[in-house]
Amino acid sequence: MQTSEPERIIIADDHPLFRDALRGALSAQFPAADITEAGAIDAVEALLGDGVSADLLLLDLAMPGVKGFSGLLSIRAQHPSVPVVVVSANEEPAIIRRCIDFGAAGFIPKSLDVSEMRDAVAAVLGGEIWVPQEVDLDVEGEDEQVELAARLATLTPQQLRVLMMLSAGLLNKQIAYELSVSEATVKAHVSAILQKLGVDSRLQAVILASKIDQTEIAVQQTDE
Repeated sequence: MQTSEPERIIIADDHPLFRDALRGALSAQFPAADITEAGAIDAVEALLGDGVSADLLLLDLAMPGVKGFSGLLSIRAQHPSVPVVVVSANEEPAIIRRCIDFGAAGFIPKSLDVSEMRDAVAAVLGGEIWVPQEVDLDVEGEDEQVELAARLATLTPQQLRVLMMLSAGLLNKQIAYELSVSEATVKAHVSAILQKLGVDSRLQAVILASKIDQTEIAVQQTDE
C-alpha cells in the first residue's frame, strides 16, 4: 500500500486532551503535515471555507453543533473531495456501517492504541476504507437507512443546510436570515427538498431527517 504524504489534516473533537494525543501521534507519523484542531462543527466549516481544502478530516460524531450524523452529512455535502474519518468511542457495528453509508472514508474507535490509529490513517490516505476488522461492511444495512442515504445524497449543500434548519424548527424567514437569502429562495429550496426526498410536506421531511439522528443520544453518552 502506497501512502500519500498529507499536507493538511484537521482533527475535530471537543475534548482537548484527545486532540492533543491524536495530534502528537500524527505529527510523529507525518512531521511535514499542517495539523489543525477544531472543537466544534462551525470551526471545521470555517477551516474548510474560502476554498481551502484538507487531505483528511478526523471527525468526532458527538461535538458542539453536531446532531447525530448531521455533521458528517454536512461536511460531505459541502466538501465532497475531503476524506472524512469518523473517530468515536461508540463502536456499535450498525453505527460504523451507517457512517460509511453516509460517506465516511473510515471509522476509528477511540479505544485503538496509537500504532493502530496511525495504521488506520495511513490506510485511508492510501485510498482504502478503514473500519475495525470485526465489522463486516458486506452485511446489508437496513433498507430504510440505505434508501435514506441515497435520497440525502441528491440534496445540494444549501438544500441540506435548509433541511437541517427545518429539523431544528426554524421558520422560512429565520432560515432566510441565517443564510442571507430571500424567503422566496428558501421556499424554492424547500420545494426541491420535498421533491428529492419523495415527501409531500415539511413535516414529512422533518420526520425523515430525524432518522439521521436516531443514534444521537447513544453516541453522545458513549463519547462523554
